[in-house]
Amino acid sequence: MNDIKLGDVTVARVEEMHGPIMPTGAFFPTIPAESWERHRAELTPDHLGEDMVHTAMQSWVLRSGGRTILIDTGIGNDKSRPAVEAWDHMNLDYLGNLARAGVRPEDVDLVVNTHLHLDHIGWNTRLVNGEWVPTFPNATYLMPRIEFDYWNPANHPGLEGHVNQNAFEDSVAPVHAAGQVRLWEGSHVIDENLRLEAAPGHTPGASVLKLMSGSDRALFAGDLIHTPLQLRELGHNSCFCEDPAQAVRSRRELLGWAADSNALILPAHLSGHGALEISRAGDAFAIKDWAPFDRF
Repeated sequence: MNDIKLGDVTVARVEEMHGPIMPTGAFFPTIPAESWERHRAELTPDHLGEDMVHTAMQSWVLRSGGRTILIDTGIGNDKSRPAVEAWDHMNLDYLGNLARAGVRPEDVDLVVNTHLHLDHIGWNTRLVNGEWVPTFPNATYLMPRIEFDYWNPANHPGLEGHVNQNAFEDSVAPVHAAGQVRLWEGSHVIDENLRLEAAPGHTPGASVLKLMSGSDRALFAGDLIHTPLQLRELGHNSCFCEDPAQAVRSRRELLGWAADSNALILPAHLSGHGALEISRAGDAFAIKDWAPFDRF
């Protein structure tokens, strides 16, 4: 199963890729090695190899209020990514996976980029006759204004050699030039079921999407967590978090909301079943159940 119903909203999972990404100590420099070992049984094999963190690159497709909404767009094909060799000029069948979920690019009404890291915006555009054009020609692209301003190279010197090198130019600027970008600040109501909220820390303008429909609740959490171990180790961030202290505050607050609301959490990068419910466990959280999505 790769789709579920939450209230009046249908949610489908679309994979771009999954597998080992970085060694534990490199990805999460402050998580002690003994923590990985203590929770190895819970993390293996979907989220941890011998010493490598396993993740997924994926999108969530929502059908709500008569619209098709795509949350985050992965890494993308043909992109020049000199700082991330494994993602340089990729050639993956993401659009085929999207089609198998019943979605053509022209069907998408709204694209939500939770933040503007390269692995959340890649399929915003595709290469056609040597030019980057919007992949989803009929969509409005919702982006946090803080993110748009922060990652614009005109405002952010020193991106040479950064993981986000070239990402704004090939995956954000073309959709903005096409008049398809809508910037938002603070919070943004999409419809009666869906609301975007700021969740800064991982990046200055990082955001999450809350679903509240009937009695169902869900949190499309972006990069609030990258591994289930962060449920146990709340105070520890990935090496990519721009403001570690604020990232911890956002994580604690939003995971608390999810636990107290019995909300399904759908992060951008969890492999395996991809989404989970949690409960409070002292000052941290525990996995209560995994969503019924197929494992990958």
